[in-house]
This record gives sequence, structure tokens and C-alpha cells, in this order.
Amino acid sequence: MKNIIIIIACLLSWSVSAQTPANPQSKSILLLGAKAHLGNGKVIPNAAIGFRNGKIDMVLSAIDIRMDSTKYDKVIHCEGKHIYPGFIAPNSRLGLVEIDAVRASRDQREIGQFKPHIRSLIAYNTESRITSTVRTNGVLLAEVAPVGGFISGTSSIFNLDGWNWEDAVLKKDNGIHLNWPNIWSTMGSDTKKDGEWKKKYVKNVEEIKQFFKEAEAYNKGEYHLEKNIRFEAMKPVFTKKKKVFIHANRVQEITDAIYFFDDYEFEIVLVGAYDAWLLADLLKDRSIPVVLRRVHSLPMNQDDDVDLPYKMPKILADKGILVSLDNSGSMEAMGTRNLPFYAGTAAAYGVDKEAALSMITLNTAKILGVDNWVGSIEEGKYATLFISNGDALDMRTNQVILAFIQGKQIELTNPQIELWKKYEGKYSE
Repeated sequence: MKNIIIIIACLLSWSVSAQTPANPQSKSILLLGAKAHLGNGKVIPNAAIGFRNGKIDMVLSAIDIRMDSTKYDKVIHCEGKHIYPGFIAPNSRLGLVEIDAVRASRDQREIGQFKPHIRSLIAYNTESRITSTVRTNGVLLAEVAPVGGFISGTSSIFNLDGWNWEDAVLKKDNGIHLNWPNIWSTMGSDTKKDGEWKKKYVKNVEEIKQFFKEAEAYNKGEYHLEKNIRFEAMKPVFTKKKKVFIHANRVQEITDAIYFFDDYEFEIVLVGAYDAWLLADLLKDRSIPVVLRRVHSLPMNQDDDVDLPYKMPKILADKGILVSLDNSGSMEAMGTRNLPFYAGTAAAYGVDKEAALSMITLNTAKILGVDNWVGSIEEGKYATLFISNGDALDMRTNQVILAFIQGKQIELTNPQIELWKKYEGKYSE
């Protein structure tokens, strides 16, 4: 009985903190006077951004419009503010993990090595309390992907608002995630262990190659005595309807993966990519985009420049590689709120400020295949954008005061803000 009371109390406290999804846009809106960072490298110092029915229908300088001809139901004056497209978190576990230390709240991993049929889509939890904490920093969309095994499963892209996954999904099943084997042990090494690990690496790579060969043979056939759900899930990969996201960091891992996929005509994306700067010409030659590992991290090699992770976005961008930034690693779901500050660090280490913004907006949208809908503030795209009091890439001035997802004005509160307000009243007296 005592346990039942505790569970009920937890559910009640959860429901109090849950946010209500926004209603569809019913009135047209004009945002006037803010500095608009469009996400495509352009800036309008004094902008007029209009949207209706969830889509942007005007992007102009405010001096180019007449107020009596705009015909918007609501005008929001934003002088002194900044407008940004919604930030996009790639390779995320948002909605799959609630509390890292509680096994029952983790749904990002299934057993087995080859799981292309496992879909983050149906596991995505719109009631996650973490989601509200990242929206208040401007992260309004996420590619949610499972982890574990050689092929973790299939990711989907979600708006961070909705009653359920059917409401929230922007693009279903955009790609499979392949974890290329590690060539070195992550637990330290010696000569004997290195030799054993390399043998294991060769064996694991052969398993991956064999799986793709069997999947290809299966999908070339027209009739099957038994349906293989794993190979069926690979069919969109062979027809280029799904991308292959290759998670690899070391030089040999990256090159082995790239040369293997030369035999196929898949659309591939490199994720993690710590050593990508050493292979920039190879990536550029094959037009392979990079989702770069967490910028706020230590170097992976003892003799690397301590600032190398901070410099990596500029090094790759200067080589003409399409770069996006992710937050994979420890405590990654809740840490997604730091995504804009990774772009800010990239800017501090040489990337043009608007180009750094593109690394978490339009570049990411292009890599995920949703740039026709989101990623920049342009006519015809969804009105997924927000207004900040200051520079949204600077943790000192990122203060989101208004946000819209497909034209719907969303709530901008979270459990942390509620606690702050609660105790501010107590201790400010």
C-alpha cells in the first residue's frame, strides 16, 4: 500500500509539471523590428518576419513594408531583440532517456547487433520533462536515434512539441545508425591486447560486410519463403530513402567504412568524426557531411592540442565540408540544452558567427534531409523560430522569450524555472 501511495504521488507531481502542447496557429503573426539571423548566413538588422497557417510568408527588411498592407492579425514589436530559426539537435536521445541512473526510464537500446528494424519513432516520449529544458535555450527540433550494437536502429526527426509521436514527428525513419567497430580498446592498451583487439576489429568488420551483402541479396529477390524484418528494414537504404549514419572516430575506422561503402550508392553521413580533420580531402572528394562530436570535450589523444575539439568545426568548414554539431556523450539528453553554446565556441575559435549558427540550423537540416521545411527563416518554410533578448549562442545572453513551432506559440517554462521562481520568492525577501 505504501508503494502504491508513493507511485501515485510521483505521477501527480509529474502531471503538474507536464506542459500542454500548443494549439495550431489560428491568427497570422508579424514579428517586427528584431535583428533576424536567418540561418543561411544572412542577417536582416531590422526585420519583418510574417507567418500564417504555420508557414513563413514574408521575410523582409522592416523599411521595405507598409504597415497598412501587411494584413497580419497580430504584430509583435521586437526592437532590440534577436530572431533565430529553431536549433536542431542531431543524433539525440531526447524522449528515449529520462533518468540515466534509472533503468526503467531508459529506452534507447535493444539487445542484438543488427537492428535496423528498431525505430525510435514509436518509443519517443512527448511527455519527457527534459524536452522543456532544452526548448528554453532555443532547441526546437531533434533527430532521435537509438544506440547499441553494430546497427542501432532507425532514427526519426521530431518537433519538440506534441501530444504523441504522431503529432510531433517531422520526418519518419530518416536513416539507420551504424556503429563502426573500434580499432582500439577504450580501456587502455598494451601490445598483446592491441593485437587481440585488432583481430576482433577485423572479425567485426567482416560481420558488418556480410550483413549488408545478405540484406542486398534479400532485397534483390522478389519472393521469400520467410519474411526477414531486419532485411526488410534495409530496403529503403538500398533505394536511397534512408541515409546511413556511420558512427566512427579514428582514421582507420573512418577510411575502412568509406571504402566499404564505395561499393554501394548509399547516402552516408559521418557521425562523431574525431579524426575527420586528418581525412578532410577524402570527405570533401566524396561530399560526405559530418555530424561532429561534442565540442566541449577533452582531446581523445594524449598528444593532441588541448584546444583541438574547439578548433575542429573551423578546420572542417575551411575544407568545404558540411558540418553539424551534436551533443552525444555522457548525460547527453539533458546536455542538449548546451547545443547553442557549442556553436558559440566554434565561433570563438574562428568560425564566422553566422556560419556557426548554420551548424546547428540549416547545415543540420540539410544533413537530415529536412531543409525544405526547417533550418532557416525563409518564405515557404515552417515558422519554427524563436526570439531571444540577446545573442542566443552566448550562455550569458541566451534568453528565449518567445518561441514558435510550425507557427504554434509554445510554453517556455520547465521544472528548473519553476523551482527558481519558487525559491526566488523565498530568498529575495
